Amino acid sequence: MDATATGTPFSTLIRVASHEQHTEAETSPFMGDLLGGRLGVEAYARYTEQLWFVYRALEEAAGVLRDDPVAGPFIRPELMRTAELERDLAHLRGAGWRAGLTALPATDAYAARITECAHHWPAGYVAHHYTRYLGDLSGGQIIRDTAEKTWGFARKGDGVRFYVFEQIPNPAAFKRGYRELLDAVNADDLQKQRIVDECKRAFGLNGAIFRELGAEFPLSA
Repeated sequence: MDATATGTPFSTLIRVASHEQHTEAETSPFMGDLLGGRLGVEAYARYTEQLWFVYRALEEAAGVLRDDPVAGPFIRPELMRTAELERDLAHLRGAGWRAGLTALPATDAYAARITECAHHWPAGYVAHHYTRYLGDLSGGQIIRDTAEKTWGFARKGDGVRFYVFEQIPNPAAFKRGYRELLDAVNADDLQKQRIVDECKRAFGLNGAIFRELGAEFPLSA
């Protein structure tokens, strides 16, 4: 779908245009096995490790982009996830969790692309910000629910804190506000089309992580 289509909000265009890539990522064999409760807690912990690398890249850039005319409006402290991920990893791996932390090649590529956009193309950073945080507020809650039921984590407690947005009491209202920011993004039609394309790329990078995790935990093979 062309991001320059008249009369359609940009938030709608970006969602519809990336639907295929989004669906492909969330229906990967690894995620299917994880959500189906067919994998052990080790697979969940390994996935959480990969998220730490991705969100560290996203949030290390936040300070640089806070005053950027394009990306700046999206930098919201209530979204930040790194501290929650670190609490989850301490629960899952123990106090020395950092010592054994390793990124998959796909995770390295994903984090590197986020950093590249943050420093050289802030509009591209917006695409990654959108795909991650709005996903966490939506489908991420399904992962939290599965983790609590499958591996016995306390509801919204250690192990699933990444998915708990304590500073966002009304996620539905927050998502509406976020979509309004997208609709008002400081970008011309060409930039908007590039943001859409980068959004598709972000889902593809996320899907690559799932494929590599699936190779480590090949239940569906």
